[in-house]
Amino acid sequence: MSLAESRPRPDGPVRGRPRSEAVERAIVEGVMKLLEEGVPLAELSIERVARTAGVGKATIYRRWSGKEELFVDVVRAAEPADPELPGTSLRDDLVVLLEHLRQRGLASRSSALLHSVYAQMKSSPRIWMEYHAAVVAPRRALAMEVLRRARERGEVRPDVDLDLAMDMFVGPMLVRTLMRPDADLPEDLAEQIVDTALAGLRPVSSTAS
Repeated sequence: MSLAESRPRPDGPVRGRPRSEAVERAIVEGVMKLLEEGVPLAELSIERVARTAGVGKATIYRRWSGKEELFVDVVRAAEPADPELPGTSLRDDLVVLLEHLRQRGLASRSSALLHSVYAQMKSSPRIWMEYHAAVVAPRRALAMEVLRRARERGEVRPDVDLDLAMDMFVGPMLVRTLMRPDADLPEDLAEQIVDTALAGLRPVSSTAS
């Protein structure tokens, strides 16, 4: 989905010239170029972005209210696309979700741009709050729905705290990717985490064999 497609559209008729996806891409790439050159977020003015992207400041303000909103879209554009869940079982869905986190970790380690983007984003509480609301919260809601459906199917014990269970799945991967940047991220890490956690969450009858 493009940046233009991801934003809500007005209910009434659109006046003036339609938005150009190419222009939006040029603006986002202009921000990325400045970040690659080592420009800190505090110095990333709309005027500087406009000059780098070859557009006017008004062009940017018609699309974003300020650099914080623009920066959130830059972060989203730099991330891998959200995974499509197989829906075949709790284990399969969780493995796909955690593998997505592992791939993001690998990307941020290998990309100086992504490393800079995440570091600068976390130094700004406002940007982090906007990013959390736009990206992190919806992803967690999806994962929680996966757990709820699994509990209804009897794949998880009814007494399990699903919010805590989600932390048990996601926590180890986040520790490896964010807090231990030198830690190994083997290809089967998602499977290891999921299988280890599920061993304690499944109903006893389903594990006895």
